Amino acid sequence: MQSLISGYRALVIGATGSIGSACVRALRADTQCSGVSELSRHSESPLFLENEASIAQAAESVRACGPFELIIDATGVLTIDGQGPEKSLSALQAERLMRQFQINTIGPALVMKHFLPLLASKHRAIYAKLSARVGSISDNKKGGWYGYRSAKAALNMMLQTAAIETLRKKPEAIFAALQPGTVASTLTTPFVRQEDCLSPEVSAQGMLKALDALQVSAGAQFIDYAGNKIEW
Repeated sequence: MQSLISGYRALVIGATGSIGSACVRALRADTQCSGVSELSRHSESPLFLENEASIAQAAESVRACGPFELIIDATGVLTIDGQGPEKSLSALQAERLMRQFQINTIGPALVMKHFLPLLASKHRAIYAKLSARVGSISDNKKGGWYGYRSAKAALNMMLQTAAIETLRKKPEAIFAALQPGTVASTLTTPFVRQEDCLSPEVSAQGMLKALDALQVSAGAQFIDYAGNKIEW
């Protein structure tokens, strides 16, 4: 990460997932990085997206390691409680829709609430959140996947709104919604052949390179792992 200060500090939330752990490995290999903090459901201070108290406690547990020049929220779930994405309106169920929003929108928004105060303010800093191309309203040409699409679109709005607010006090901050590509993981296994997927390492390296190249904007930016812009 050449755009951040030498000795920058990084934090990865969702550090035990396929993409999150690949990000941790890539950052630990970066000689410019002085330290990588990790949080997940399995960390010493466990973070659960459905429990704001655990999010607040996890933020407090790493406060002394910050402020952070790079925060990556690599959380997100496609299949919830054994239920995959809906393919038609007839499959919609209120409880399943609420669970999608709870984990893929509300949880990450509460993560922003408690972790954006830990983002460095005196120089360039980056807050990145894994999103999904299917969360793009303008890119939706196939339909289906109602709950997941809608939760990710709402997540993007949460990030955009948080970016506008935070930039008033941290004008050099970068905010990015990231499409990691179709990555070989437990999330994608039921839906695509793993040999057709990117490795987590390729995805993580691509996303870090793309983040490094971003310029300060008036709000959040939506990009893929290759640095290509995605329309909201």
